[in-house]
Amino acid sequence: MRGREIYKRLLTILREGERAAVVSRFEAGKIAKRLVREGDTAEWAALPATADPLSFAQDEHALTLTEYYAPGPRLLILGGGHIALALSAMGALIDFDVIVFDDRPIFANAERFPQAREVICDSFVNVMDRLKIRQSDYVVIVTRGHRHDTLCLRGVLSGPLPCYIGMIGSRRRVAIVRKQLADEGFSPADIAKVYSPIGLRIGAVTPQEISISILAEIVQHRRKGPAWASDAEAAATRTFGASDIELAQWLADEKNGADALITVVETHGSTPREAGAKMAVSYEGAAVGTIGGGCAEAGVMQDARSVIRNGGYSLKTVDLTDSAEEDGMVCGGSMTILTEALRPAP
Repeated sequence: MRGREIYKRLLTILREGERAAVVSRFEAGKIAKRLVREGDTAEWAALPATADPLSFAQDEHALTLTEYYAPGPRLLILGGGHIALALSAMGALIDFDVIVFDDRPIFANAERFPQAREVICDSFVNVMDRLKIRQSDYVVIVTRGHRHDTLCLRGVLSGPLPCYIGMIGSRRRVAIVRKQLADEGFSPADIAKVYSPIGLRIGAVTPQEISISILAEIVQHRRKGPAWASDAEAAATRTFGASDIELAQWLADEKNGADALITVVETHGSTPREAGAKMAVSYEGAAVGTIGGGCAEAGVMQDARSVIRNGGYSLKTVDLTDSAEEDGMVCGGSMTILTEALRPAP
């Protein structure tokens, strides 16, 4: 499979909610790539075991780079009221794929939620059937009443548990819902995973402030990971955000795409970006993504022109110590950079 086809297929797999890995083999100046999806059980199991978003192996003959990807996190907002408005806008701003669900047409429409990828108007009874909740999802229940909250939570707890479940409500109202679901036979351990009352305690009052408190709790959960998580690999797998999607789309574009792909494969010490950071560049100097900016990035982009002219790939270690001292930056470690030509210079 050619490089551009790899990224087209990768985007499709991620949209379908499945994890995937891009395996690149660099040998004798040539590059071979293949895509492994999680559903290919035997091939997936044979990939290097790692807690990092990529695995980089080097010997005297070849380099092998294995990059793991997971679908970007979805923010599923159940309820289309005032809090949902701010949640949708701010959630999209921090790279969540936002979906809003409400049973009232006047609240559930694309005009009201322009930042949401999808707005669904349907009965809350159909939440599970319509949303197909994934483990990587973040679910926020902010409906207009106790009965609808209970209906939504019952549905969410009936299937595969999402990464985060939060439900708005007073402590009394929340306690009633918890007891009702426990009486219905739902697992006390699963019920205990629900963040409710929702949001960090910052004294929020307005819908906008409440939305900030909810997203702050979600970000805290997202970065630290749930204490009850059993799938460490899923927690470590790099997820696709808006900037990654833009880069992958550029890589997949035959007409206006990049000429070289630059990847940070290893880091040591303090660096502006971690291993896995990418940028795509054209021979003329256009770029999508970043590996940290500054003089170091400019030098890498200049080197990329040579790789594009000559084809193949290059591996280079960039020492940021001198650049950090000159520019007054706090970063002063080193990065190992892999640059690969995607097509010959025009």
